[in-house]
Amino acid sequence: MNLIRALTTNRAFTDPRSEDPRLRGHTYGIPFAVVYGAVLAEVESRPRWTLVDARPVEGEIQAEARTLLWRFTDDVWIRLSLDSQGQTRVDMVSASRVGRGDLGTNARRIARFLHAVDRRLRAM
Repeated sequence: MNLIRALTTNRAFTDPRSEDPRLRGHTYGIPFAVVYGAVLAEVESRPRWTLVDARPVEGEIQAEARTLLWRFTDDVWIRLSLDSQGQTRVDMVSASRVGRGDLGTNARRIARFLHAVDRRLRAM
């Protein structure tokens, strides 16, 4: 991440066409309900994260994440859907409530979360 972007961006999101491979979202050939359960369990297990809303029928989860150093509260939205091949897709948005730049915090949060979900699903 370049310095200008780190100082002027306070939001990150997944997109299949993202230049950053960490921000392309993840697709699983696993039933939707299983992936949703793993994602929800991961949200509930994260330190400094608070579950705000979970809507399994819509495939949506909303949480708040607090930063370690300054205790800023950031918003996290997770959306699960089925892609055109019927696989379960997980996309995320992480956005800072305060400040103009996040120094890459939101992108790292997404990358770490998706990696943790991968590990959780492999362990099943």
